[in-house]
Amino acid sequence: MAARILITGADGFVGRAVARALPPERLRLVDRRRPDVAGAQCIAGDLTDRTALPALLDGIEAVIHLAALPGGAAEADPAASRAVNLDAALNLIEAASGRARFVYASSIAVFGPPLPDRVDDDTPPCPAMTYGAHKLMVETALADAIRRGDIEGIALRLPGIVARPPAPSGLKSAFMSDLFWAIRDGRPYVVPVSSEATIWLMSASRAAANLVHALAAPSGPALTLPALRTTIGDLVETVAKGRSAAIAYAPDPVLEAKFGRQPPLATPRADRDGFRRDDDLSTLVQSVWSLT
Repeated sequence: MAARILITGADGFVGRAVARALPPERLRLVDRRRPDVAGAQCIAGDLTDRTALPALLDGIEAVIHLAALPGGAAEADPAASRAVNLDAALNLIEAASGRARFVYASSIAVFGPPLPDRVDDDTPPCPAMTYGAHKLMVETALADAIRRGDIEGIALRLPGIVARPPAPSGLKSAFMSDLFWAIRDGRPYVVPVSSEATIWLMSASRAAANLVHALAAPSGPALTLPALRTTIGDLVETVAKGRSAAIAYAPDPVLEAKFGRQPPLATPRADRDGFRRDDDLSTLVQSVWSLT
C-alpha cells in the first residue's frame, strides 16, 4: 500500500511516538537523520531545501509537521530558527495546499510570562522567545490558508512532553524530563525551579494520540491542547514512588518565570473536538515507564 501520511521530524521523540500510533505501511517518514521504522518509507532529508518538497509530498494525503529547532537552540540562533521553524514550515504549507491535510505541532511557547490567572481559548498569544514567535507566525499563516480554502488542517499547541531521552535537546524545559531519568537511575539531580513550580504536562503517547486524532478533527484556528497541571514537587513524588530519589531544588528565577508559573488551563474547544489529556499524574508516569 502506498504511503499516504507524511511525518516530518519523524526521528524525534514525538515523531517516533506518532509513527508507532499509525500503520507503518501508510507512512512516509522524513528527518535529517533517516528514521528506522520497518514497513514505512524512511527518508533522510532537509526540509529547508524547498526543491525537495514536491517529491516528499507526492501521493501524500496528510502531513503531520513536527520538525523543529528546539527553544533553547532557537533562542541562541534566531537565523537557524527562522530557516527551520518558520521558512521551512511556510514552504511546506504552501507546497501541501490543495493536496494534503496539514497538522502542525505548535507549542504553548506562544504564551509568554507573565501569564494571566487562567489560560483559556480567549487568552491572546504573547511569545517571549524566538521559538514561540516563529510558532505563532506559522499558526497565523496556516489559519489564513485554511480561511482562504487553500488547505484543510489545524495547529495544536503542545504542552511539555515527557519524558524526552536523557540527551542534549536544546530545550530550556528539559528538566521536566531529566528528573525522570535521574530518579530512575538513582542519580542526584538539582531541579532548576522550586518544588511549588506549576507546569502543564502530557505524555508522549497521549501527544501522539492527539496528533493522530487531528487528522480527522475539524479544521480551524490553533487549539491549545488539554494538559495535566501539576507542581514539580508532586511530579517528583509520583515519579519516585517505590524508588530512592536524591532531588534538590535550586530555582532559577528566569526559568521559573517562563516554565514554572503555569496557571489553571481551560481548553473547551479542544475538549469539544475530542482531544484529551492524560487521565492523571500516575497514568502519565506509567505511560513514560512503559516506553523505556
